[in-house]
Amino acid sequence: MSNPGILYIVATPIGNLSDITQRALDTLNEVDLIAAEDTRHSGKLLSHFGIKTKMFPLHDHNEKQKAQSLLDQIEQGKSIALISDAGTPLISDPGYNLVNLAREQDVQVTPIPGPSAVITALCAAGLPTDKFLFAGFLPVKQQAKISVLTSYKNADFTTVFYESPRRIIDSLKHVIEALGEDKQVVVAKELTKHYESFKSGTAQEIIDWFGEDKNRQQGEMVLMLAPNKEESALSPEAEMLLKSLMEELPTKKAAAITAKIHDLKKNDLYKLALTWQE
Repeated sequence: MSNPGILYIVATPIGNLSDITQRALDTLNEVDLIAAEDTRHSGKLLSHFGIKTKMFPLHDHNEKQKAQSLLDQIEQGKSIALISDAGTPLISDPGYNLVNLAREQDVQVTPIPGPSAVITALCAAGLPTDKFLFAGFLPVKQQAKISVLTSYKNADFTTVFYESPRRIIDSLKHVIEALGEDKQVVVAKELTKHYESFKSGTAQEIIDWFGEDKNRQQGEMVLMLAPNKEESALSPEAEMLLKSLMEELPTKKAAAITAKIHDLKKNDLYKLALTWQE
């Protein structure tokens, strides 16, 4: 009986082909099969690097049905590489069902790291990176989008979304509606490509920036929301005290007592407390 193969999770460029790693190229050349989100799209990448490995389509519509057959091939000794159209597989891309099933069956899963739009955008955005949340794509429907954005109103971490160029203006308008006119955001577009750009400011300032040149509203977007400064500056102890006092005292009085004990600004605490009551 042959030894089982390996499932490789291979990151590919998000725009600039020079970003592919030598390890990724070696892996794609050496495996028996490449499971690709879109074989026509990935075929161009493989052709560019002279890789002739056979491809198999694996996307959202067939992954659950095809995952087991791929793992059966690995069990028989074949090695398979999973790639997405761009970036790291599974990050808002297909692959979860395959990898989850592989882990359940003790199939060896080996990551081949490389480009990721989330990290590429975040590291150059000028926002805090010690704590962040990647929340995938924003919902398309208006009320669902507002609900998601509102849920991060008091987040003490940077929040990252993917967004399409067709919906970026609409989403920025909903940022204003859900999070206020002063919310600081950063939009990154066409990452690693010739027209890569970052724009930071309020949502309205970025809407105006897009309006100055319609060509700016092209390419895939990464939308990043700055943390809530008031929330992030509040220690767990101060937050607990303020909430406890608010149960017994008027909000303004509770804020004043908490501010005195923890050496904080009374007005900032009062404004924060009001957001909890909304």
